[in-house]
Amino acid sequence: MASEKALRVFHNATAIITGGASGIGRALAEELAQRGCEVVLADLQIELAEEVASKIQASGGKAEAMQVDVADFPAVEKLVQATVKRTGRLDYIFNNAGIAIGGSVDLYGIEDWNYIVDINLRGVINGVQAAYKRMIDQGFGHIVNTASMAALMPGPGTVSYTMTKHAVVGLSISLRAEAAHLGVRVSVLCPGVIRTPILEGGKYGRMLVEFPPEKARDMWERLKPMPSNIFAQKVINAVAKNKAIIIFPSWWKRIWWINRISPSLGIFLGQKHYHAMLKEFKGKESK
Repeated sequence: MASEKALRVFHNATAIITGGASGIGRALAEELAQRGCEVVLADLQIELAEEVASKIQASGGKAEAMQVDVADFPAVEKLVQATVKRTGRLDYIFNNAGIAIGGSVDLYGIEDWNYIVDINLRGVINGVQAAYKRMIDQGFGHIVNTASMAALMPGPGTVSYTMTKHAVVGLSISLRAEAAHLGVRVSVLCPGVIRTPILEGGKYGRMLVEFPPEKARDMWERLKPMPSNIFAQKVINAVAKNKAIIIFPSWWKRIWWINRISPSLGIFLGQKHYHAMLKEFKGKESK
């Protein structure tokens, strides 16, 4: 029988996944449920979350959907409290909800900065704030924050997104060092290109330049997106091993290494790629 006072991996565990209705969040929820974990899909898209939860239940898993705005701390705190009250524990929280804003910084309004910070960074902060003390009290828990490969390299054209994801990595590795002696694990997820709706902007993302979906698809296909279900399997295996920084597809680690060894080279390559993308986009635009 699984211990009441220890982290469960993953049978009879309880996990909250923000942004759980689609994309990476949905894939993680489905994979966790297959491994015997009870999952709470927290998302603004409540109808879609309920649909995913129903499918998990129909396949024999345990799932519940809750409508939550991750930028609203009282709502996130209520989510954690309700989950713990119902299940008696919280083994995992996946602070996964996120959006992207595409376009050069000169096109931004201050509302764009506020919007992405509220979801991508404050959403993670709110999840940590709501779950961490509870995990300390129970003596176990694992916080998994979704950043991006953008957090480990320059991101011209997606500066605000890259900024928030760098912050999520800093939060995660620092909290990991601080939380270890309290029995709480912290990992940060840095996906490369994964086949999810965010590749075309996502429901809540913003494009500040006209960028037709078909062009976005062409651009991302060159980077060979990993199917989200395969990605989720690999991620959950890494979470079970308590990896600190989780990167899939694995070949993206080469880009991380380049930026660690020579930040100047990383900036140069980012600049070169960005200029090539602009040139190609303008070329297609003029045809």
